[in-house]
Amino acid sequence: MRSIRRPVLAAAALTAVVALTATGCGPEGDNADAKPSQSAGQDTGGGEIKIPQDIQDKLKEHGIDLDKWKNGEWKNWDKDKWLREAGEFINPIIKNFWNPDKIDKVKPPQDPSKPEDISEDQGKTDPEPAAVPAQPVKTPYTSTAPGVGLLLFSTPEGESRCSATVVKDPAHPGKSNLVWTAAHCVHAGKNGGWYRNMMFVPNFNKNGVAADKLKAAPFEDRVPSGKWWADDMATSNEWIKGGGAVPGVPMAPYDFALMHVKPEQSTGGKSLEEIAGAAYTVDFNAPAMAKIPSLTAQGYPAEPPFDGAAEQQCTDKPTRLSMDAKPTMYRIGCTMTGGSSGGPWFIKGADGKPVLVSNMSMGPRPARWSAGPHLGPEAKSMFDTMSKKWATKQ
Repeated sequence: MRSIRRPVLAAAALTAVVALTATGCGPEGDNADAKPSQSAGQDTGGGEIKIPQDIQDKLKEHGIDLDKWKNGEWKNWDKDKWLREAGEFINPIIKNFWNPDKIDKVKPPQDPSKPEDISEDQGKTDPEPAAVPAQPVKTPYTSTAPGVGLLLFSTPEGESRCSATVVKDPAHPGKSNLVWTAAHCVHAGKNGGWYRNMMFVPNFNKNGVAADKLKAAPFEDRVPSGKWWADDMATSNEWIKGGGAVPGVPMAPYDFALMHVKPEQSTGGKSLEEIAGAAYTVDFNAPAMAKIPSLTAQGYPAEPPFDGAAEQQCTDKPTRLSMDAKPTMYRIGCTMTGGSSGGPWFIKGADGKPVLVSNMSMGPRPARWSAGPHLGPEAKSMFDTMSKKWATKQ
């Protein structure tokens, strides 16, 4: 098994987590400039960080000083200081930490329905599908796959990457700042905590330039829709308690996560959805797999034979993969490799537009098929909690 193309996830009590944000003038000597509310960080424009007392207490328990964090403390992955529980996510914006050259070089880790309809699928596994070779997504991505992009983050092993997607927020029609990905791309699971320096780059390398020519490509082509830092995160307590790499595979049916983001640079008040060019509806009541004629997975695979620069996709009719007693997963033939984790899985909606029903989660090595979670009540609860939390603010 290829470990969940970057870690994995489980379900039950789903909770959103608190984020504190700060802005700085560069990778070193970063000045904090944020004010979190009860549930997430907001810029004050002042240069002072005001943290709710309960969060201050939790940070103090872990021996964390936010000023030290900005100046390198984030590199400390000591077990006692590695924030892992809901309510302890902290992700200060460090301007230019993810500069274009660094973005180009980041590699993935080596491991890595209606209720009555979906009940037809539970506990069943279909024969392994034939491999479907991944194909390049047509360019420019700003027109053909707007809102799909790279997710970059720091882990104890170094900087890493996944894929992610802008999704619609019912609380902010046409102006969403929500991003969907895989749980194992944001949290290490039972033996660790939240990853750090979490940043989303929508429409990365919009013209699909090869990796060896990417450095010469204009900045506006490599990073056409800006850099967006997570300031709030949500995943399941089950993933936090029991997830992981290969040992966490039984948690794969719940390998999904949602984040709220804010721009590294001012956008004049424009949302991620407006800047990226699109956001996708998440369907928490997708039909049974036998009733889905085809499903398309997209992402930025970065392990051979892919170079991580170009977006790829696989289209296949989904079949069923059961993991223990957990909800049955979607499975398709697909040769995308590590780095594609968290990327969207789309079906066509009634209007013919893409609707997100899953995300890239896991598959074997060498890559020949991939599996993604069915998004049911647990995922919807997570999504609703996040949307409501940000309903009165952006």
